Parts: sequence; structure tokens; C-alpha cells
Amino acid sequence: VNSRQHPLEIPPPSGKDWPKEEEENFFLLDPDRKRDVLPQPFRMIHKLVMQVFESAVEIIEKREMLREAQKRKVQPVKCFPTAEFQVTERASCLAVSGEYIFVGLSVGLAAFSRCDFKDVCAWDAAQTEICAIHASALGNECHVLLAVDEMGLAWLFCFHKENFLLIKTLNEVEDISQRSLCVEVVLSRGGDYAGILLQGNTEAWLEIYQLPKDSWLTEVEENSEAAEELACSERRSSSSSVVHNSSISLCALPVPAIQDDIKLDPPELLLTVRPPKPITGTSFKGPLDALKEVGDGSTLGLGYNHLIKDSQWELQDAIFCSTYQEYLEAEGVTKEEMPRYATFHFLLPSRILMGPEMEVEPDIPVGIGVHWYGNHNFCLYLLNPSLKDKAGSDLKPDVVWPCAAPIACSAVSSCSRYLALAGEDATITIWDKHLGYPLSVTAILEERFIRSIHFL
Repeated sequence: VNSRQHPLEIPPPSGKDWPKEEEENFFLLDPDRKRDVLPQPFRMIHKLVMQVFESAVEIIEKREMLREAQKRKVQPVKCFPTAEFQVTERASCLAVSGEYIFVGLSVGLAAFSRCDFKDVCAWDAAQTEICAIHASALGNECHVLLAVDEMGLAWLFCFHKENFLLIKTLNEVEDISQRSLCVEVVLSRGGDYAGILLQGNTEAWLEIYQLPKDSWLTEVEENSEAAEELACSERRSSSSSVVHNSSISLCALPVPAIQDDIKLDPPELLLTVRPPKPITGTSFKGPLDALKEVGDGSTLGLGYNHLIKDSQWELQDAIFCSTYQEYLEAEGVTKEEMPRYATFHFLLPSRILMGPEMEVEPDIPVGIGVHWYGNHNFCLYLLNPSLKDKAGSDLKPDVVWPCAAPIACSAVSSCSRYLALAGEDATITIWDKHLGYPLSVTAILEERFIRSIHFL
């Protein structure tokens, strides 16, 4: 039996003081709890909006970091063109010499003045596209130009007083099937020498020409003076005709700078450099024969003066192929062919290329440096070879610069003292050509192939 002793009363509410406690301890509450209180789908929408907002903030921060890093970098100077000139045809190449700009067009050549950028003259007799052009100043408003067209012909011009004079097409032959293509031309500074690299059906070779610039300057000056005298006589005759006949107006005749039918002396072929032949078995009977060849002035660095027989070469090749047969099958064996491309430079006087008794001028080249594609040797040839070497079909280098790896590209400094050789093993070596020893060796990252190198 339950007997109630006190009267029935309503109990006080249990959450009476809760709002006050929340206000005092609001900083201890989890803000995500309020989000969890939201019903679906508002919780999912809130989550997606927050993700988008956070991603946008990250993108903005990255862009600001990149912008700040870009500001800290040294900004290059922006150069804007100060003048421009219009060409009538499509331009493919250009060269600057003295006060003129020579442009190779789709139908010939054009010359522009650097003072007012106006068209001075043009040459379109052959109606051929000029793909490469080199120019050098000879002095007395005379310039020499060496150009290559789309058919592989090398054109030699003399530009004098706003006129193009065609001197010679260096590789032109009567039979087109026997024509060799010009793939590279180099003009020495000062216009003393010119070199062209020619490719035939099965071989390639390098031809070096000496340009008779002194005779050119004399001939064009004499012709220019004769043209001016002729123009003066025509003016005097025109003036006398005006006196006798007043109805005829006096017209100032233009003074031709040079006659079109002038014939300049052709260049002289100095050297014909062919790629080195593959090394084969020895033809010497003993060491004395090999030493006689060396003492006779032949070059030892090309590797021809050896005593290895053909049977030894064959045995060595057989051992190599049997040892690395699986690698050779994976890579594929290619037959060694004669190189068909070369890089060459004109070199100024140095201790290596000249003897103590030679008298040379410091600004005129005395030799060339050549390296053929895939070859280890950098060969140096003098530009005044002996009669014996000139008469022979196979010109031998005067100096051989051997390298550990095949030479990929090379460069010579403007003073012609420093030589840079980049090998196929991505190693760059800077040589002092005067003293003959390396200054620095730099190895690039592995699996990199150096295609070009330049001195700044």
C-alpha cells in the first residue's frame, strides 16, 4: 500500500538554466555540431560549397605565389621595332653588311638601305628562291655575297654602289645529272675566303675558294669612273642640243654606278677537303715503313699509319660481335658509311697553324677547322698548301685534334683563340687553340644530345 505523505506538486523544468550555460561556454562548442544539426540535403549542399570555396582559395594562393616569384625574377628588356620595310615577295633569309640589308626572296635578292629602309636594288635574273645568304664588306662601298638557292646552287655576287654583279655560280655544271648540291656556305670575315659544302650522289666534299677582292675593287672603281665620264659627256651633248633647239627640254641623265656587262675575276679554288676514309688493314711491311711515312710529313693522328693487319681487324670484329651479340641484335647493326656532312670554321693565325718564319696578317684567316659527322677528329688545314698536297687527290690535314667521343658540334670564338667541341657523350670541352690545352670540361646530363654551341 502506497500512502502519499506530501501533496502532489509539479516538478521544476530540468533545462531551466541551459541557455545561460550555452552563452557562457559558447567558445567550447564544436562549430561542426551546428552543421550536423542541419537536415538533409542542406548538409550535403553545405559540404559541397565549402569544398568549392577551399579549392578556390588554394588556386588563388598558388597564383599569388607564382606572381610573387615572377616579380622577383630579372625581367628581360622588351625591344620594340624602331622601323620596318616592306618586301614585294616572301622573304626567306637576310644578312647585314655595312649600310645595307640584303634579303633573300622567293624570286631573287633585294638590297635595302639601313638609313631610310628604302629598296635600293634587286636581282631576279634567275627567278629562283634564295634560301641562305652571307655577306661581308670589302671596303669602298663594295660587298661580297654568297647565297644558296632552292636547287642547291651557290651564287657569288659583288654589290657595288647599288648594283648586283654576278661573279660566278660555284657548283654549276652543264650536265644537270652530275650537279652537286650545296648544303652549307661560310664566308670569312673580311671577304678573303669562301667555303661551300657539296654533296654528290655517293659522297660529300668541302671546297675552299680565295676571293680576289683587291682586283674586284680596282675593276669596279675603274668602271665606275668610266661610267661617270660617259654620263658627263652625255650631259654636255644634251646641253648643246638645248642651245640649238629651244623646244627640247634639258633633262638630267642618271649617272650609272657601274656597267652591267663588267666581268670580275672568278675566285680561285684553294682546297678540296674530303671526309676521312675508314681505317683498314695496314699496307706496311714493318715498323720502319710506318715511321718513314710519319717522317715524310704525314699526319699520325688520323690513325692510318698503324701495323694492324686485316686478319687482326676481322678477328677483333668477330670477338666483339660474339661477345655483344644480344645487344647488337636489339639495336640493329648499321654498316659504316662515309660521312656526308661537315662543320667548318675559318681560323685566324695562331701558334698551332703557323710557324715562326711565316708572315701573316692578324685579321686574315690562315687555316680552316673541319670535323665530319660521326668522326672523332677535328682537322686543321692551312690555306696555303704545298704544291705536292694541292696536286694530290687526298689532302691530308696539317694538325689533327683527336677527341674521346664523336664530335657533335663545334664553335670558334670571334678572336679565333678558343675552340669549343661538344661530343656525342654530352661533354663540352673548351680549348685554348694558341697554347693547345683544355681550359674547361663540362658534362651535361645523361641522355642529352648537343645540337649546337655558340660563343657569346
